Amino acid sequence: MLTSVGIPLTTSWVLASLILYIVIGLCWLPVVYIQIKVAKLAATALEQHSLLPKTYRKLMTYWYSLGWPAFISVIIIFYLMVFKPSLW
Repeated sequence: MLTSVGIPLTTSWVLASLILYIVIGLCWLPVVYIQIKVAKLAATALEQHSLLPKTYRKLMTYWYSLGWPAFISVIIIFYLMVFKPSLW
């Protein structure tokens, strides 16, 4: 789409957006693993009528910590695509 409207991929805001997409991917790849692991821990606790293990809380802390940079990156990408600032 960019090339069809004459915007090169080397435009600063486009490059910044692509880098932020990579950051988002790197944040969310571990999150998928964490969510699968957390779901298994919750299912096991439910089956055994026991409390969630300490690992659950530790994994959710990682999940939460990875969510913030990804979320902020999405907001920045939105800004870059709407306002198209010249960054360098």
